[in-house]
Amino acid sequence: MAGGWLWHRLFGDRRGVTAIEYALIAALVFLVIIGGVSSLGSAVQNMLYSKIAGAM
Repeated sequence: MAGGWLWHRLFGDRRGVTAIEYALIAALVFLVIIGGVSSLGSAVQNMLYSKIAGAM
């Protein structure tokens, strides 16, 4: 097969797979952190507005 060496070279090397897996895990952790901070920020904001409205 004439193009067999190219196929093996492109898809036979697995060194980059680990880097991609780590990047996907880091992206997932980032999304979870952003979601948590966003939810916490909304809860704190609502709590502050409630306290300010109650004080007035």
